[in-house]
Amino acid sequence: MLITSPCIIKFSFALLLTFHVFLSLLFLFCNHALAAELTFNIISLGAKPDGKTDASSVLQMTWAKACDSSTPATIYVPKGIFYVRSVSFNGPCKNNVITVLIDGTLVASSDIQVLAKTKSWIEFSHIDGLSITGGIIDGQGTALWNCKHSGKSCPTGATSLRINDAQNVNINGLSSINSQKFNIVVSGCQNVHMTRVNVSAADDSPNTDGIHVEQSSDVTILNSSISNGDDCISISPGTSNLWVESITCGPGHGISIGSLGIKAEEDGVHNVTVTLSTFTGTKNGVRIKSWGRPSRGFATKVYFQHIIMDNVKNPIIIDQNDCPHEEDCPGQASGVKVSEVTYEDIKGTSATEIAINFDCSPINHCTGLSLKDINLTYENHIAKASCKNAEGTTSGVVEPSACLADESNFPLNVYGEERLWTPLVLDKSTGLAKVVHSSLPRGQWIK
Repeated sequence: MLITSPCIIKFSFALLLTFHVFLSLLFLFCNHALAAELTFNIISLGAKPDGKTDASSVLQMTWAKACDSSTPATIYVPKGIFYVRSVSFNGPCKNNVITVLIDGTLVASSDIQVLAKTKSWIEFSHIDGLSITGGIIDGQGTALWNCKHSGKSCPTGATSLRINDAQNVNINGLSSINSQKFNIVVSGCQNVHMTRVNVSAADDSPNTDGIHVEQSSDVTILNSSISNGDDCISISPGTSNLWVESITCGPGHGISIGSLGIKAEEDGVHNVTVTLSTFTGTKNGVRIKSWGRPSRGFATKVYFQHIIMDNVKNPIIIDQNDCPHEEDCPGQASGVKVSEVTYEDIKGTSATEIAINFDCSPINHCTGLSLKDINLTYENHIAKASCKNAEGTTSGVVEPSACLADESNFPLNVYGEERLWTPLVLDKSTGLAKVVHSSLPRGQWIK
């Protein structure tokens, strides 16, 4: 007769219970892992990597599956060349971890009419939680550039990649080449992180801005190389908390805030930092530009720091008299207010004699400009500086010598907005000063 000890029975039951819990946890873990690794391979779903067969419908179908998934999903573009006519990926989605992993190349049509009525070739909109990793997008813009250079009537061109009204976006290791127009546009977004982005287009390619940021906040651009025919990075109204670091720019038009003042009523730009970057053979280095006409726009709390200039035509420039095509602005003054701009540790060579050019508005002087530790040369000699309506301070060694006016020498407009300075003319017959440019009506008198 077999007698089983109560202790053994209890131990066996405990062991069985433990094993059951272990299996349950393992089952849950495996299910979670499978869910976390939910991947849609576009070749498996019908795309052909032959560079000819349009993969647009497959990409749209794949996006619908990923967006409709309640668990994280990856859209995988394997090695190969995939022709894409145009695609638009829209949210909101059921999950906030969608990854587009690209090992291959997405290529647009070389026919300039295919995207003639499309503003963006590839667009993502209304998404929270998007990652785009690796790969190449080729806009095939050469034919359109040639058309524009010929003076013929041509389409405007399409942006290669547009991220619109999105949050928590990460772009890592993406290359954009030969875009018809802008390469990458970030519009109406929050919390965007871009690193190791490479942009390449011909140095005479029109309007091929590398990365354009507008109406967005908390955007970071790191460790990227941009060469094109327009601004490496352009920063438009409504941008705040932008950090740009370790950028190699050139050829191109430099990094620009603006154009500002395109509209009379527009949001300003504030808290922008550009640091640890190099400009080689560019038209401009660090630039702020605005149209010369009335506007409530502004740029403030801007920091340009630790920058190398190599044969740059306008290393440091503020241009508030921009008037493209001489339309709607000749003879007017910019209402855009530029203030609290710091230039620190900027060194290298200028391709022109004027390395620092502050051409500010006669209505609203540039105020709070700060130059610290500047060393810019032209043909092995110290370059020159030019200032109009520019006020601020210098510290450390500044070469060329700053031409900034001391702000304390200018009367504050007691009727106007904060930091608005009013140019005055003395009327000898009355001993009073007359406002010649102001937001006040002409003829206002101040004792």
